[in-house]
Amino acid sequence: MPRGPNDPTLPHASRAVGVVDYRLARNAVVEELRRGRLSRRDVCDAHPELMRAARSVGATTSELCPVCDEGDLVHVTFAFGARLPAGGRCVSSRRDAAQLERRATEVACYVVEVCPSCAWNHLARMFLTGGRSQAARPPREQASSKAP
Repeated sequence: MPRGPNDPTLPHASRAVGVVDYRLARNAVVEELRRGRLSRRDVCDAHPELMRAARSVGATTSELCPVCDEGDLVHVTFAFGARLPAGGRCVSSRRDAAQLERRATEVACYVVEVCPSCAWNHLARMFLTGGRSQAARPPREQASSKAP
């Protein structure tokens, strides 16, 4: 999936634990739609909050929607982890992504592709970020965390 230079969902290469790409599952859904085994109503069912996030803070791609071929897909990233809201946190900028990378606890990020035109949505990828160990912290932080 093409990702533009302004895509806030790009994990920093040295900090991302792994990336799970759901492209094969996506392609299977699109193929089932084209064969008539699924209807457009089955796959164009994005939640209103997801649509709002796509229009407001999503990262536009140059890839056309596989269902309607009318609009460019938008990537919306949600982060889940300790000390984040139960419903996750929407990652809306590179600054937000950088803050998540610096967290002491690991965070799971889910990137959803959305078509603002027809409400197609599918999980694009998942990656882990954050979880800096004691060894990765600067010496000053290590010294202050030790008991006297």
